[in-house]
Amino acid sequence: MIYLDNAATTYPKPEKVYDAVLDCMKNYCANPGRAGHKLAMRAAREIYDARENIAKLFNIDNPMTIVFTNNATDSLNLAIKGVVKKGDHIITTSMEHNSVIRPIKSLEKDGIENTIVECDKDGFLNPDDIKNAIKKNTKLIVTTHASNVVGTIVDIKSIGEIAKEKNILYLVDASQTVGVYDINVKDINVDMIAAPGHKCLLGPQGTGILYIKEDLNVDILKEGGTGSRSEDLFQPDLTPDKYESGTHNTPGIVGLNEGVKFILETGIDNIRAHEEELCQYMLDRLREVPNIVIYGPKDSKKRAAVISINIPKIDSGEITFLLDSEYNIATRSGIHCAPLAHKTLGTIEQGAVRFSLGYFNTKKDIDEAVKALKEIEKNN
Repeated sequence: MIYLDNAATTYPKPEKVYDAVLDCMKNYCANPGRAGHKLAMRAAREIYDARENIAKLFNIDNPMTIVFTNNATDSLNLAIKGVVKKGDHIITTSMEHNSVIRPIKSLEKDGIENTIVECDKDGFLNPDDIKNAIKKNTKLIVTTHASNVVGTIVDIKSIGEIAKEKNILYLVDASQTVGVYDINVKDINVDMIAAPGHKCLLGPQGTGILYIKEDLNVDILKEGGTGSRSEDLFQPDLTPDKYESGTHNTPGIVGLNEGVKFILETGIDNIRAHEEELCQYMLDRLREVPNIVIYGPKDSKKRAAVISINIPKIDSGEITFLLDSEYNIATRSGIHCAPLAHKTLGTIEQGAVRFSLGYFNTKKDIDEAVKALKEIEKNN
């Protein structure tokens, strides 16, 4: 199969990811932090090693500011709901995933306001629009780093500067970027970063991370066993323990660590250069398809390697079905859990067909996809 659905989950993973998960399951999958025997200690060391390597990606000095979650949705819910209270105001954008929009909208019932800043038809956010949306009670700004629908990149450094100037917390959803684009916390003002492990970080599903800036107090969403201060009936106030109640997904985190090590060894710049080259190649080749509509910026340096298209006379779901059933090409169609983004792009009725490229894709994959689209357009 030609797999072009990496914005949902990267596939394949580096071989060492698979090997590490199996090795953990077979040889030391004990409960980390809950015992002093060899297997539990090995599991705990592996989890700490993963924190250290993830911290390297962000140029973070203290790896204990990395919290492990089940996915980016968990991370975003914890970050958003953990820092606001009744009377506060949140600013976000029209290009966000439902993992941002739904938690924010759910807080309306608790007396927490929100403003959704409109992006332009290509998904670009004007930082001045964020600045103009700030109120006296604005507590939090939340933006994606790159759209999961069209890949359009947000200038998070400029947004961070605005947040710092106004003493407002800033949360970045880096689901489509961490591991491909540099996010250096010493160069940008960001208080929290959320990401899944199973996308650009090349790890297994069921893993996620949340970076919480040192000394930032984020309220917890659950309590339980942490393996620390077990004599206390109240949740320990230790980071990351207080956010990680229950048994860790040790095999998943071990696999995630191997994905991160692959990125560190390969080099983010090399990964990004490859994806940008593939993205530009596909943007250029797609213009050969009659009647095609390509959404978002046409410059690969202004977007992640996520490309959504339509052929106006054909339903987007039909195109994805044909690509899969007739050509063995995996894509995703529909609304991509981002209805406001599709309203911004003007595709809320038809949806769109999304091609999302990864490090292991080739130009040959793109050639086959373009060839298939030409045939689908001709025959329908």
